[in-house]
Amino acid sequence: MKVSYNWLKWYIPDAPEAEKLADIFTYHVAEVESVEALPDGDSIFDIKILPNRAPDLLSHQGIARELSSLLSIKFVDPTPKYKVPESKSTELKVELNTNACRRYMGRIIRNVKVCPSPEWMIKHLESIGERSISNVVDATNIVMFDCGEPTHIFDLNKVKEKIIVRQAKEGETMTTLDNKKCTFTSSDFVIADIENALAIGGVKGGKAAEVDSKTTDLILEVANFDPTIVRKTSARTGIRTEGSKRWENSPSPELAAYGMLELSALIAEMCPEAIFEEVVDIYPKQPEEKKLVFSNERISSILGLKVTNEEIKNILERYHIEYTEKDGNFEITVPHMRLDLTSEEDMAEEIGRVLGYDKVKPIIPKIDFKSKANEDYEKMKKVRAYLLSQGYSEVMTTSFREKGQVEVLESASDKKFLRENLHVGLRESAELNKRNLPLLLQNQVMIFEIGTVWSPQEEMHIAFTDSTASEVKELSLDEFYKTIPLEFLSEPINFNSETKFKMWSLYPFISRDIAVWMPKDENAVTLKKLLIENATELLVKEPYLVDSFVGKDGRISYAFRLVFQSYERTLTDAEINEIMDKISNKIKAKNGWQVR
Repeated sequence: MKVSYNWLKWYIPDAPEAEKLADIFTYHVAEVESVEALPDGDSIFDIKILPNRAPDLLSHQGIARELSSLLSIKFVDPTPKYKVPESKSTELKVELNTNACRRYMGRIIRNVKVCPSPEWMIKHLESIGERSISNVVDATNIVMFDCGEPTHIFDLNKVKEKIIVRQAKEGETMTTLDNKKCTFTSSDFVIADIENALAIGGVKGGKAAEVDSKTTDLILEVANFDPTIVRKTSARTGIRTEGSKRWENSPSPELAAYGMLELSALIAEMCPEAIFEEVVDIYPKQPEEKKLVFSNERISSILGLKVTNEEIKNILERYHIEYTEKDGNFEITVPHMRLDLTSEEDMAEEIGRVLGYDKVKPIIPKIDFKSKANEDYEKMKKVRAYLLSQGYSEVMTTSFREKGQVEVLESASDKKFLRENLHVGLRESAELNKRNLPLLLQNQVMIFEIGTVWSPQEEMHIAFTDSTASEVKELSLDEFYKTIPLEFLSEPINFNSETKFKMWSLYPFISRDIAVWMPKDENAVTLKKLLIENATELLVKEPYLVDSFVGKDGRISYAFRLVFQSYERTLTDAEINEIMDKISNKIKAKNGWQVR
């Protein structure tokens, strides 16, 4: 999220310098990915707000309140400055016909003048990468970025009879403000009048009731929508907005009242002749007050740091969290914007980040190594060690297939089923590895896999194959375990701990074979040395002997395979041919040597 330092300073005038503030925020709240200094002296923070803190931190006020509490500095509450003229009675009708809307507030404002925004408003929006549209539209964006409450406005004279919040009709269509035609399903919900859909609930407004330069009367919409439905509609339509991003993270319905106050006050400031009507507020189910109980002892245990009662009290008071305490046991009233606080572990994280995790000393935990090992895991270790000792290599293939007996609820591809066996995936892996035998310095593929299958019950299986077989063998873990020789099972497992991982090249390899007649008193080692010396740094594996035999004249033939590969580029046949020509010329220069 883009955040303006100057905007924050409206609320926390005693804030540290931008660079220092970025470090404080990163170490205690959320990661600041970048800070951009603007020519006018402002600085723009790009802050990575995680979902658990989105309800209270996806706004300038939310961030300012957080920093005010964290640093114990003054927060300037703007509420007393918001002035709205006395409201007149209203005839606005609103019907709420879906559970997808948790609260809907509407208000008619008449006699407005749609015109360019004041300079301060344009500057605020431009500083965070938003363009100015008009005074009343900009006011809705200012409210969203300022307090975190997305709002919308309709042209009253384009709305037929009343506002209806309802589920969309299957196949119903609407054109959005940016001229995109959307077709709805019955799982979507819309803001509509008696004739048309006027907006996609929580996602985007429509053209039907768009505010333009001729608009004189408005309907303000400040609501609270179901996060799951908004997310699904946004994903299905491909429309992702700043508003939908906030609804997806479930801000509190309590925030709507503040959003209505701020939006009304901004329009009143810019349109002093405007006439305000009463707010219609439909709030079917207000959220219950939530309590959370935790103890000093438990917090200290989770953090690995002794925390005093006074330190906890100080943090709760700085964050304006109501609490009671007795003998180190605390009960708090969870603030309506802090829905992430649900357990003692959450409170430990909250207290720990405020105190600073640098105060937590790194201590290696005590582990009881005498505890009984998992029987299946021990069998898997023995099976793995046995197959490796027989020259097999382990592979791991995907658990998802195009067909099967157990289907997953959601899938990012066409593979929507859990595998019924291992042999299909292992056979595919064997075919892939056959094409890479030269690079692996192997003459045959010998691979195995240990993994779970669902048929439909969950079972652990072993599958193995080599390139000489006509099939893949697959057994259950217990069945295969019984085939391992008893003398092997009695031996301790001894894996080579000296083996180091080395990244492979992402570019294709080229292999070349060369066979050479040599005098019978010469050996393959001499030829191998010549090949290494002349094959350049592109030779990624030592040449290995693939064939040898003695001719009728007593000479011996050695055939070696060379594998070339680059870590920087794709090699060409021409450059490898040049290397092979050089090698051939070196061989021809040897007395009694001949390239076959």
